[in-house]
Amino acid sequence: MIRMVSRVEAPDYQADFARLEKTLPGGSRLVQLRRAAFERFASTGFPSVRDEAWRFTNVAAIAGTPFQPAVPGAEGSVSRRDLAEVLLGTGVELVFVNGFFAPALSSSRLPAGVAAGNFAASPDRLNPLEESLGTVFQVPETPFAALNMAFFADGAWVRIGPKAVVKEPIHLVFVSLTGPGPDPRPLAIHPRTFLLVEEGGQAQVVSSHIGLPSPAGEAEGPTRLVNAAVEISLSESAVFTHTLLQQEGAGAFHVSCCGARLARGAQFTSRVASVDSRFVRNDLSVLLGGEGAGCTLDGLFLTRLSEHVDNHTSIDHAAPHTSSRELYKGVLDGSSTGVFNGRITVRPGAQKTDARQASRNLLLSEEALVSTNPQLQIDADDVKCSHGATVGQLDEEAVFYLRSRGIGLAEARNLVILAFAEEVIGRIEPAPLRARLEETLKSHLPAATGALA
Repeated sequence: MIRMVSRVEAPDYQADFARLEKTLPGGSRLVQLRRAAFERFASTGFPSVRDEAWRFTNVAAIAGTPFQPAVPGAEGSVSRRDLAEVLLGTGVELVFVNGFFAPALSSSRLPAGVAAGNFAASPDRLNPLEESLGTVFQVPETPFAALNMAFFADGAWVRIGPKAVVKEPIHLVFVSLTGPGPDPRPLAIHPRTFLLVEEGGQAQVVSSHIGLPSPAGEAEGPTRLVNAAVEISLSESAVFTHTLLQQEGAGAFHVSCCGARLARGAQFTSRVASVDSRFVRNDLSVLLGGEGAGCTLDGLFLTRLSEHVDNHTSIDHAAPHTSSRELYKGVLDGSSTGVFNGRITVRPGAQKTDARQASRNLLLSEEALVSTNPQLQIDADDVKCSHGATVGQLDEEAVFYLRSRGIGLAEARNLVILAFAEEVIGRIEPAPLRARLEETLKSHLPAATGALA
Protein backbone atom coordinates (compact mmCIF):
# COMPACT_ATOMS: atom_id res chain seq x y z
CA MET A 1 0.00 0.00 0.00
CA ILE A 2 1.31 3.48 -0.90
CA ARG A 3 1.58 5.77 2.09
CA MET A 4 0.10 9.18 1.37
CA VAL A 5 2.63 11.89 2.11
CA SER A 6 1.92 15.59 1.72
CA ARG A 7 5.38 16.76 2.77
CA VAL A 8 8.75 15.11 3.09
CA GLU A 9 10.10 13.82 6.35
CA ALA A 10 13.00 16.26 6.23
CA PRO A 11 15.26 14.65 8.89
CA ASP A 12 15.98 11.71 6.56
CA TYR A 13 17.14 14.07 3.82
CA GLN A 14 18.80 16.35 6.35
CA ALA A 15 21.11 13.53 7.43
CA ASP A 16 22.04 12.74 3.83
CA PHE A 17 22.66 16.40 3.04
CA ALA A 18 24.80 16.96 6.14
CA ARG A 19 26.84 13.87 5.28
CA LEU A 20 27.37 14.71 1.61
CA GLU A 21 27.50 18.51 1.48
CA LYS A 22 31.29 18.83 1.81
CA THR A 23 31.90 16.21 -0.89
CA LEU A 24 29.77 17.91 -3.56
CA PRO A 25 31.51 19.96 -6.29
CA GLY A 26 31.56 23.74 -6.46
CA GLY A 27 32.86 26.87 -4.76
CA SER A 28 31.40 29.23 -2.17
CA ARG A 29 28.59 30.53 -4.38
CA LEU A 30 27.40 27.03 -5.16
CA VAL A 31 27.58 26.08 -1.48
CA GLN A 32 25.16 28.94 -0.74
CA LEU A 33 22.84 27.88 -3.56
CA ARG A 34 22.81 24.31 -2.30
CA ARG A 35 21.98 25.29 1.27
CA ALA A 36 19.24 27.68 0.23
CA ALA A 37 17.72 25.04 -2.06
CA PHE A 38 17.77 22.37 0.63
CA GLU A 39 16.20 24.70 3.18
CA ARG A 40 13.37 25.46 0.77
CA PHE A 41 12.85 21.78 0.04
CA ALA A 42 12.87 20.88 3.73
CA SER A 43 10.29 23.57 4.49
CA THR A 44 7.88 22.71 1.67
CA GLY A 45 8.45 18.99 1.14
CA PHE A 46 7.20 17.12 -1.88
CA PRO A 47 4.12 18.47 -3.66
CA SER A 48 0.75 16.82 -3.14
CA VAL A 49 -2.35 16.50 -5.28
CA ARG A 50 -3.71 19.51 -3.39
CA ASP A 51 -1.22 21.65 -5.32
CA GLU A 52 -2.80 22.81 -8.58
CA ALA A 53 0.30 22.01 -10.67
CA TRP A 54 0.34 18.43 -9.34
CA ARG A 55 -3.33 17.56 -8.97
CA PHE A 56 -3.18 14.90 -11.71
CA THR A 57 0.23 13.55 -10.68
CA ASN A 58 0.53 11.85 -7.31
CA VAL A 59 4.13 11.67 -6.04
CA ALA A 60 3.24 9.82 -2.84
CA ALA A 61 5.17 6.76 -4.02
CA ILE A 62 8.29 8.92 -4.41
CA ALA A 63 7.84 10.66 -1.07
CA GLY A 64 7.24 7.38 0.67
CA THR A 65 10.31 5.55 -0.71
CA PRO A 66 13.57 5.71 1.30
CA PHE A 67 15.89 6.67 -1.56
CA GLN A 68 19.62 6.84 -0.88
CA PRO A 69 21.85 9.26 -2.85
CA ALA A 70 23.84 7.48 -5.53
CA VAL A 71 27.61 7.24 -5.08
CA PRO A 72 30.40 6.64 -7.62
CA GLY A 73 31.49 3.12 -8.42
CA ALA A 74 28.94 1.68 -10.83
CA GLU A 75 30.71 3.03 -13.92
CA GLY A 76 32.82 -0.12 -14.31
CA SER A 77 29.78 -2.37 -14.57
CA VAL A 78 28.73 -0.88 -17.93
CA SER A 79 30.57 -1.45 -21.21
CA ARG A 80 30.32 0.27 -24.55
CA ARG A 81 28.81 -2.95 -25.85
CA ASP A 82 25.92 -2.44 -23.42
CA LEU A 83 25.39 0.97 -25.00
CA ALA A 84 25.66 -0.16 -28.62
CA GLU A 85 22.02 0.68 -29.35
CA VAL A 86 22.23 3.98 -27.48
CA LEU A 87 25.42 5.65 -28.70
CA LEU A 88 25.11 7.76 -31.83
CA GLY A 89 28.78 7.62 -32.86
CA THR A 90 29.21 11.39 -32.75
CA GLY A 91 32.47 13.13 -31.94
CA VAL A 92 31.32 14.15 -28.46
CA GLU A 93 29.51 11.59 -26.29
CA LEU A 94 29.71 12.06 -22.53
CA VAL A 95 28.40 9.06 -20.59
CA PHE A 96 27.25 9.12 -16.96
CA VAL A 97 26.37 6.01 -14.93
CA ASN A 98 24.05 6.52 -11.96
CA GLY A 99 24.82 10.23 -12.26
CA PHE A 100 28.64 10.03 -12.38
CA PHE A 101 30.92 10.62 -15.34
CA ALA A 102 32.33 7.48 -16.97
CA PRO A 103 35.41 8.55 -19.00
CA ALA A 104 36.08 5.01 -20.27
CA LEU A 105 32.66 4.98 -21.96
CA SER A 106 32.90 8.52 -23.34
CA SER A 107 34.46 10.07 -26.40
CA SER A 108 35.33 13.73 -26.64
CA ARG A 109 36.73 14.97 -29.93
CA LEU A 110 35.77 18.57 -29.36
CA PRO A 111 35.45 20.72 -32.48
CA ALA A 112 36.77 24.25 -32.57
CA GLY A 113 34.83 26.67 -30.40
CA VAL A 114 33.34 23.98 -28.12
CA ALA A 115 34.21 23.20 -24.50
CA ALA A 116 32.56 20.41 -22.52
CA GLY A 117 33.13 18.50 -19.33
CA ASN A 118 31.64 17.24 -16.10
CA PHE A 119 31.01 19.09 -12.86
CA ALA A 120 32.97 16.72 -10.61
CA ALA A 121 36.19 17.35 -12.55
CA SER A 122 38.92 19.66 -11.22
CA PRO A 123 37.67 23.03 -9.87
CA ASP A 124 39.36 25.05 -12.62
CA ARG A 125 37.17 23.28 -15.21
CA LEU A 126 34.01 24.06 -13.28
CA ASN A 127 34.73 27.72 -12.56
CA PRO A 128 33.96 29.06 -16.08
CA LEU A 129 30.31 28.10 -15.68
CA GLU A 130 29.80 27.98 -11.93
CA GLU A 131 28.77 31.63 -11.75
CA SER A 132 26.00 30.90 -14.27
CA LEU A 133 24.47 27.95 -12.42
CA GLY A 134 21.05 28.72 -11.00
CA THR A 135 20.59 31.86 -13.10
CA VAL A 136 18.45 30.49 -15.93
CA PHE A 137 15.56 29.45 -13.74
CA GLN A 138 15.63 30.60 -10.17
CA VAL A 139 16.11 27.57 -7.94
CA PRO A 140 13.88 26.24 -6.62
CA GLU A 141 11.15 26.43 -9.22
CA THR A 142 9.77 23.13 -7.89
CA PRO A 143 10.66 21.00 -4.87
CA PHE A 144 12.36 18.54 -7.23
CA ALA A 145 14.51 21.29 -8.76
CA ALA A 146 15.52 22.32 -5.26
CA LEU A 147 16.39 18.73 -4.41
CA ASN A 148 18.57 18.54 -7.52
CA MET A 149 20.43 21.75 -6.72
CA ALA A 150 21.06 20.54 -3.17
CA PHE A 151 22.28 17.06 -4.06
CA PHE A 152 23.72 17.02 -7.58
CA ALA A 153 27.17 15.41 -7.43
CA ASP A 154 28.02 15.42 -11.12
CA GLY A 155 26.63 16.27 -14.51
CA ALA A 156 27.52 17.78 -17.85
CA TRP A 157 28.32 21.25 -19.03
CA VAL A 158 28.72 22.39 -22.64
CA ARG A 159 29.84 25.78 -23.87
CA ILE A 160 29.47 26.79 -27.54
CA GLY A 161 31.68 29.75 -28.35
CA PRO A 162 30.72 32.89 -30.30
CA LYS A 163 29.76 32.12 -33.91
CA ALA A 164 30.85 28.48 -33.56
CA VAL A 165 28.78 26.19 -35.79
CA VAL A 166 28.74 22.59 -34.57
CA LYS A 167 27.36 20.26 -37.22
CA GLU A 168 27.39 16.95 -35.32
CA PRO A 169 25.11 16.57 -32.29
CA ILE A 170 26.71 16.51 -28.86
CA HIS A 171 25.39 13.45 -27.05
CA LEU A 172 24.94 13.27 -23.29
CA VAL A 173 24.08 9.74 -22.11
CA PHE A 174 22.71 9.22 -18.59
CA VAL A 175 22.55 5.53 -17.70
CA SER A 176 20.73 4.31 -14.60
CA LEU A 177 21.08 0.72 -13.46
CA THR A 178 17.84 -1.09 -12.69
CA GLY A 179 19.03 -3.68 -10.20
CA PRO A 180 20.08 -3.58 -6.54
CA GLY A 181 23.54 -2.47 -5.48
CA PRO A 182 25.49 -3.22 -2.30
CA ASP A 183 22.82 -1.31 -0.37
CA PRO A 184 19.33 -2.63 -1.22
CA ARG A 185 17.68 0.78 -0.85
CA PRO A 186 16.50 2.43 -4.08
CA LEU A 187 18.82 5.07 -5.52
CA ALA A 188 18.25 8.80 -5.95
CA ILE A 189 20.21 10.16 -8.91
CA HIS A 190 20.41 13.93 -9.41
CA PRO A 191 22.20 14.76 -12.70
CA ARG A 192 22.53 18.40 -13.72
CA THR A 193 23.27 19.87 -17.14
CA PHE A 194 24.27 23.41 -18.08
CA LEU A 195 24.23 24.36 -21.77
CA LEU A 196 25.54 27.75 -22.88
CA VAL A 197 25.52 28.98 -26.48
CA GLU A 198 27.26 32.30 -26.95
CA GLU A 199 26.47 34.97 -29.52
CA GLY A 200 25.83 33.55 -32.98
CA GLY A 201 26.67 29.97 -31.99
CA GLN A 202 24.78 27.02 -33.45
CA ALA A 203 24.60 23.53 -31.94
CA GLN A 204 22.46 20.53 -31.09
CA VAL A 205 22.58 18.49 -27.86
CA VAL A 206 20.86 15.13 -27.35
CA SER A 207 20.26 13.97 -23.76
CA SER A 208 19.45 10.26 -23.50
CA HIS A 209 18.23 8.84 -20.18
CA ILE A 210 18.43 5.05 -20.41
CA GLY A 211 17.83 2.22 -17.94
CA LEU A 212 20.04 -0.89 -18.08
CA PRO A 213 20.01 -4.08 -15.97
CA SER A 214 22.71 -4.11 -13.30
CA PRO A 215 25.11 -7.06 -12.83
CA ALA A 216 22.89 -8.15 -9.95
CA GLY A 217 19.93 -8.43 -12.33
CA GLU A 218 16.56 -6.75 -12.45
CA ALA A 219 14.76 -5.72 -9.27
CA GLU A 220 11.05 -5.62 -8.58
CA GLY A 221 9.30 -2.40 -7.73
CA PRO A 222 10.81 1.10 -7.83
CA THR A 223 14.60 0.96 -7.96
CA ARG A 224 15.55 4.60 -8.55
CA LEU A 225 14.52 8.21 -8.76
CA VAL A 226 16.19 10.10 -11.59
CA ASN A 227 15.72 13.79 -10.77
CA ALA A 228 17.34 15.79 -13.56
CA ALA A 229 17.76 19.52 -14.07
CA VAL A 230 18.83 21.30 -17.25
CA GLU A 231 19.71 24.97 -17.66
CA ILE A 232 19.99 26.44 -21.16
CA SER A 233 21.28 29.95 -21.82
CA LEU A 234 21.21 31.29 -25.39
CA SER A 235 22.98 34.53 -26.19
CA GLU A 236 22.05 36.91 -29.00
CA SER A 237 21.30 35.19 -32.33
CA ALA A 238 22.20 31.73 -31.01
CA VAL A 239 20.48 28.73 -32.62
CA PHE A 240 20.12 25.64 -30.48
CA THR A 241 18.21 22.34 -30.39
CA HIS A 242 17.87 20.15 -27.30
CA THR A 243 16.44 16.65 -27.73
CA LEU A 244 15.49 14.68 -24.62
CA LEU A 245 14.88 10.91 -24.71
CA GLN A 246 13.45 9.23 -21.60
CA GLN A 247 13.49 5.43 -21.77
CA GLU A 248 14.37 4.15 -18.32
CA GLY A 249 12.13 1.16 -17.73
CA ALA A 250 9.49 0.05 -15.28
CA GLY A 251 11.58 0.64 -12.15
CA ALA A 252 12.24 4.34 -12.67
CA PHE A 253 10.63 7.52 -11.49
CA HIS A 254 11.91 10.28 -13.78
CA VAL A 255 11.45 13.95 -12.95
CA SER A 256 12.94 16.61 -15.19
CA CYS A 257 13.09 20.38 -14.77
CA CYS A 258 14.42 22.36 -17.74
CA GLY A 259 14.72 26.12 -18.07
CA ALA A 260 15.80 28.03 -21.18
CA ARG A 261 16.51 31.75 -21.42
CA LEU A 262 16.76 33.38 -24.85
CA ALA A 263 18.37 36.70 -25.69
CA ARG A 264 17.59 38.89 -28.70
CA GLY A 265 17.12 36.91 -31.91
CA ALA A 266 17.94 33.52 -30.35
CA GLN A 267 16.10 30.45 -31.64
CA PHE A 268 15.45 27.38 -29.49
CA THR A 269 13.99 24.00 -30.38
CA SER A 270 13.04 21.43 -27.75
CA ARG A 271 12.03 17.86 -28.56
CA VAL A 272 10.96 15.52 -25.77
CA ALA A 273 10.19 11.82 -26.22
CA SER A 274 9.04 9.71 -23.26
CA VAL A 275 8.71 5.95 -23.73
CA ASP A 276 8.94 2.83 -21.55
CA SER A 277 9.11 4.63 -18.21
CA ARG A 278 7.00 3.92 -15.13
CA PHE A 279 6.55 7.56 -14.13
CA VAL A 280 7.63 10.76 -15.87
CA ARG A 281 7.13 14.40 -14.94
CA ASN A 282 8.64 17.08 -17.18
CA ASP A 283 8.65 20.79 -16.37
CA LEU A 284 9.90 22.95 -19.24
CA SER A 285 10.06 26.75 -18.98
CA VAL A 286 11.18 29.05 -21.78
CA LEU A 287 11.78 32.78 -21.36
CA LEU A 288 11.80 34.71 -24.64
CA GLY A 289 13.67 37.62 -23.14
CA GLY A 290 14.91 39.43 -26.23
CA GLU A 291 13.21 40.95 -29.24
CA GLY A 292 12.88 38.53 -32.15
CA ALA A 293 13.54 35.40 -30.06
CA GLY A 294 11.59 32.27 -30.92
CA CYS A 295 11.06 28.69 -29.79
CA THR A 296 9.58 25.44 -31.05
CA LEU A 297 8.52 22.82 -28.50
CA ASP A 298 7.66 19.32 -29.71
CA GLY A 299 6.75 16.42 -27.44
CA LEU A 300 5.66 12.82 -27.79
CA PHE A 301 4.82 10.30 -25.09
CA LEU A 302 3.90 6.64 -25.53
CA THR A 303 2.33 4.90 -22.53
CA ARG A 304 0.91 1.46 -21.88
CA LEU A 305 0.07 -0.76 -18.91
CA SER A 306 -0.15 1.62 -15.91
CA GLU A 307 2.55 4.12 -16.91
CA HIS A 308 2.12 7.83 -16.24
CA VAL A 309 3.61 10.82 -18.12
CA ASP A 310 3.01 14.45 -17.17
CA ASN A 311 4.28 17.34 -19.32
CA HIS A 312 4.07 20.89 -17.96
CA THR A 313 5.34 23.66 -20.23
CA SER A 314 5.56 27.43 -19.86
CA ILE A 315 6.48 29.92 -22.59
CA ASP A 316 6.98 33.50 -21.43
CA HIS A 317 6.87 36.10 -24.20
CA ALA A 318 8.64 38.95 -22.42
CA ALA A 319 9.74 40.98 -25.48
CA PRO A 320 8.11 42.17 -28.70
CA HIS A 321 8.27 40.30 -32.01
CA THR A 322 8.74 36.92 -30.35
CA SER A 323 7.24 33.68 -31.61
CA SER A 324 6.49 30.19 -30.34
CA ARG A 325 5.19 26.96 -31.81
CA GLU A 326 4.21 24.06 -29.57
CA LEU A 327 2.92 20.58 -30.41
CA TYR A 328 2.63 17.77 -27.86
CA LYS A 329 1.18 14.38 -28.76
CA GLY A 330 0.31 11.37 -26.62
CA VAL A 331 -0.46 7.76 -27.54
CA LEU A 332 -1.97 5.94 -24.55
CA ASP A 333 -2.86 2.28 -24.13
CA GLY A 334 -3.77 -0.05 -21.27
CA SER A 335 -4.67 1.75 -18.06
CA SER A 336 -1.97 4.39 -18.54
CA THR A 337 -2.46 8.08 -17.85
CA GLY A 338 -1.11 11.28 -19.35
CA VAL A 339 -1.14 14.98 -18.54
CA PHE A 340 -0.40 18.04 -20.63
CA ASN A 341 -0.50 21.50 -19.09
CA GLY A 342 0.85 24.25 -21.30
CA ARG A 343 0.84 27.95 -20.47
CA ILE A 344 1.69 30.77 -22.87
CA THR A 345 2.16 34.17 -21.25
CA VAL A 346 2.36 37.41 -23.23
CA ARG A 347 3.60 40.24 -21.07
CA PRO A 348 2.59 43.90 -21.40
CA GLY A 349 4.68 45.45 -24.15
CA ALA A 350 5.34 42.13 -25.93
CA GLN A 351 3.56 43.36 -29.04
CA LYS A 352 3.61 41.42 -32.32
CA THR A 353 3.82 38.12 -30.44
CA ASP A 354 2.94 35.11 -32.59
CA ALA A 355 2.17 31.99 -30.54
CA ARG A 356 0.48 28.71 -31.39
CA GLN A 357 -0.04 25.73 -29.13
CA ALA A 358 -1.64 22.32 -29.68
CA SER A 359 -2.10 19.17 -27.60
CA ARG A 360 -3.33 16.07 -29.43
CA ASN A 361 -3.93 12.71 -27.81
CA LEU A 362 -4.86 9.26 -29.07
CA LEU A 363 -6.48 6.75 -26.69
CA LEU A 364 -6.11 3.10 -27.68
CA SER A 365 -8.10 1.59 -24.81
CA GLU A 366 -11.17 2.43 -22.76
CA GLU A 367 -9.08 2.49 -19.57
CA ALA A 368 -6.48 5.01 -20.78
CA LEU A 369 -6.97 8.56 -19.52
CA VAL A 370 -5.44 11.90 -20.41
CA SER A 371 -5.91 15.40 -19.01
CA THR A 372 -4.96 18.29 -21.27
CA ASN A 373 -5.07 21.98 -20.39
CA PRO A 374 -3.58 24.49 -22.86
CA GLN A 375 -3.68 28.05 -21.52
CA LEU A 376 -3.17 31.60 -22.78
CA GLN A 377 -2.54 34.66 -20.62
CA ILE A 378 -2.31 37.73 -22.84
CA ASP A 379 -1.54 41.23 -21.57
CA ALA A 380 -0.80 42.84 -24.95
CA ASP A 381 -3.26 43.82 -27.66
CA ASP A 382 -1.34 43.40 -30.95
CA VAL A 383 -0.74 39.65 -30.96
CA LYS A 384 -1.63 36.47 -32.83
CA CYS A 385 -2.18 33.60 -30.38
CA SER A 386 -4.06 30.32 -30.61
CA HIS A 387 -4.31 27.11 -28.66
CA GLY A 388 -6.27 23.88 -28.84
CA ALA A 389 -6.53 20.33 -27.60
CA THR A 390 -7.98 17.08 -28.90
CA VAL A 391 -8.55 13.71 -27.25
CA GLY A 392 -9.93 10.86 -29.30
CA GLN A 393 -9.74 7.32 -30.53
CA LEU A 394 -8.55 5.96 -33.84
CA ASP A 395 -9.96 7.56 -36.97
CA GLU A 396 -12.19 4.75 -38.19
CA GLU A 397 -12.61 6.39 -41.58
CA ALA A 398 -8.85 6.23 -42.12
CA VAL A 399 -8.84 2.60 -40.96
CA PHE A 400 -11.70 1.80 -43.34
CA TYR A 401 -9.87 3.48 -46.23
CA LEU A 402 -6.75 1.36 -45.65
CA ARG A 403 -8.79 -1.81 -45.34
CA SER A 404 -10.50 -1.03 -48.64
CA ARG A 405 -6.99 -1.16 -50.15
CA GLY A 406 -6.49 -4.73 -49.00
CA ILE A 407 -4.74 -4.07 -45.67
CA GLY A 408 -5.79 -6.17 -42.68
CA LEU A 409 -7.53 -4.61 -39.68
CA ALA A 410 -4.60 -4.82 -37.25
CA GLU A 411 -2.12 -3.47 -39.80
CA ALA A 412 -4.50 -0.66 -40.79
CA ARG A 413 -4.98 0.43 -37.18
CA ASN A 414 -1.24 0.38 -36.60
CA LEU A 415 -0.55 2.46 -39.68
CA VAL A 416 -2.97 5.11 -38.43
CA ILE A 417 -1.23 5.14 -35.02
CA LEU A 418 2.19 5.42 -36.62
CA ALA A 419 1.04 8.27 -38.85
CA PHE A 420 -0.33 10.11 -35.81
CA ALA A 421 3.04 9.92 -34.00
CA GLU A 422 5.15 10.53 -37.08
CA GLU A 423 4.36 14.25 -37.10
CA VAL A 424 6.61 14.58 -34.05
CA ILE A 425 8.99 11.64 -34.59
CA GLY A 426 9.74 12.83 -38.12
CA ARG A 427 11.22 16.07 -36.75
CA ILE A 428 13.67 14.35 -34.41
CA GLU A 429 17.35 14.42 -35.29
CA PRO A 430 19.76 12.72 -35.73
CA ALA A 431 18.41 9.96 -37.96
CA PRO A 432 19.55 7.01 -35.76
CA LEU A 433 17.58 8.39 -32.82
CA ARG A 434 14.53 8.92 -34.98
CA ALA A 435 14.77 5.35 -36.27
CA ARG A 436 15.05 4.03 -32.72
CA LEU A 437 11.88 5.82 -31.68
CA GLU A 438 10.04 4.52 -34.72
CA GLU A 439 11.06 0.96 -33.88
CA THR A 440 10.02 1.45 -30.26
CA LEU A 441 6.59 2.63 -31.34
CA LYS A 442 6.19 -0.33 -33.69
CA SER A 443 7.14 -2.73 -30.90
CA HIS A 444 4.33 -1.30 -28.78
CA LEU A 445 1.70 -1.99 -31.39
CA PRO A 446 -0.40 -5.17 -31.33
CA ALA A 447 0.74 -6.39 -34.75
CA ALA A 448 4.02 -4.71 -35.58
CA THR A 449 4.55 -6.62 -38.81
CA GLY A 450 3.43 -6.63 -42.40
CA ALA A 451 2.70 -3.10 -43.61
CA LEU A 452 4.78 -1.58 -40.81
CA ALA A 453 7.96 -3.42 -41.67
